[in-house]
Amino acid sequence: MLSDIEIAQQARMRPIAELAKDKFAIESRHLDPYGHYKAKLSFDYIDGLAQRPSGKLILVTAISPTPAGEGKTTTTVGLGDALNRIGKKALICLREPSLGPCFGIKGGAAGGGRSQVVPMEDINLHFTGDFHAIGVAHNLLSAMVDNHIHHGNALDLDVRRMSWKRVVDMNDRNLRHIIEGLGGKVHGVPREDGFDIVVASEVMAILCLSASLGELKKRLGNILVGYTRSGESVFARQLKAHGAMAALLKDAIRPNLVQTLENNLAFIHGGPFANIAHGCNSVIATQAALKMADYVVTEAGFGADLGAEKFIDIKCRKTGLRPDAVVLVATVRALKMHGGMGKDDLQQEDLAALEKGFVNLERHLKNIQNHFGLPCVVAINHFASDTEAEVDLLTRKVADLDSRAIVCRHWAEGGAGAEALAAEVVHLVEQPSNFRFLYPDQLPLWDKIEAIAHKIYGAARLDADAKVRAQIDQLDKDYRYYPVCIAKTQYSFANDPSLLGAPSGHTLTIREVRPAHGAEFLVVICGNIMTMPGLPKSPAAERIDIDDKGNIRGLF
Repeated sequence: MLSDIEIAQQARMRPIAELAKDKFAIESRHLDPYGHYKAKLSFDYIDGLAQRPSGKLILVTAISPTPAGEGKTTTTVGLGDALNRIGKKALICLREPSLGPCFGIKGGAAGGGRSQVVPMEDINLHFTGDFHAIGVAHNLLSAMVDNHIHHGNALDLDVRRMSWKRVVDMNDRNLRHIIEGLGGKVHGVPREDGFDIVVASEVMAILCLSASLGELKKRLGNILVGYTRSGESVFARQLKAHGAMAALLKDAIRPNLVQTLENNLAFIHGGPFANIAHGCNSVIATQAALKMADYVVTEAGFGADLGAEKFIDIKCRKTGLRPDAVVLVATVRALKMHGGMGKDDLQQEDLAALEKGFVNLERHLKNIQNHFGLPCVVAINHFASDTEAEVDLLTRKVADLDSRAIVCRHWAEGGAGAEALAAEVVHLVEQPSNFRFLYPDQLPLWDKIEAIAHKIYGAARLDADAKVRAQIDQLDKDYRYYPVCIAKTQYSFANDPSLLGAPSGHTLTIREVRPAHGAEFLVVICGNIMTMPGLPKSPAAERIDIDDKGNIRGLF
């Protein structure tokens, strides 16, 4: 059986400029190619789309992830290809992969099997340099903060209350907490600092939530970098950093066009993680796609408790976007793991484990239907080890919840394996929707966190020490109208990643809060989640190589 990279390397790609013209009549003057098979779209073209009607928006999300795999990106690609196969004009919108997980444990974000976006190696590695630009823009502000302090500190910044860290696009636990500025006066002012991974950067969130260069620059200027010794907020605009930061991002903010294995166009742009950030691709790409196509398929990171909640309560709230339908991806394998089955035993039929683990899918489905008021279909991402009895059980249990489960074989068959799902989506987007947010804007911050914890996670209570609770109460004076972005483990509804299925009655422990003033949301860090991941004992980097002819091996 061919690996994902071997399938991708056999793809018959078409030049991106030729494909864009054939599919969407995009003239070459509106494309800046990065080689033959990827390109950035011009703002002139995007601005010219304004008067067109918008297509239907389909959100793809998933059950809580497990090591067994769910295939959310693979399903997004397969569904997009399937919609085109049945005669619909469709585009997909995905996030860009981070290098950290590519060389760590999670893997890439280009789909899998016969449902991939290509050129896969480029997408999973440096791509068009967007992440590099975001990291440099972020660290420029970090350097200007320290430079300001070194040269007299006219703003009276309190080095003990700095909220702006540095970033790097790699999993590196040794950089989580550092001491900088050592070596004497000429080398700066010593202070505590640390690194986050680029996907957790507020600059990443700002780029993905900005609809124009002007908005990008304004939001960058509104970044909170720290406080004065008298407790006053200090922003990036006071350091005169936002203009240069925006200049570094002038190309990164333009969406990237690539193609699927079936030569359908796809946007890949922006890449915040949903376990530590807001987990959605860029607003610019999504809005442009909706003006270009009749159907737009996009994804939100990790399980629906994280990605879909943030897609709705942050991205939709900020932009006016509204999903017309939701696809909830599940696998028999993953649900058996949620039912207590070990990864090494998943090839065996186990109806009891499947039924026990079904509660995870049930909660996600009910959250989508009851709390967000959206029509939803369950996509069963098929594996060869799935038995007929297991698929029948899963299908019947979904039907009992007033939804429909459709077996999809897009990993093995490409778009042809997801045509039944595409047909159901076409039907579903025309159904009545009672779309709503989880909480109103004016609700106090603590109550917004409680709403997510109780309604989505099934938690009984919140826990925060007196210092954190006081900080939330203080922030509520200035940030009450902001949505909250909860950073927590993706593996469970609870803080504890080992609590699989659908735990309830647990406590959500808040460790830290960070106001993202430019992105306009409050980051609430829970449990032991880290905004700078570490590499596993045996990282994927050990298995990635390149031959003498430049061919990459071992990349999934």
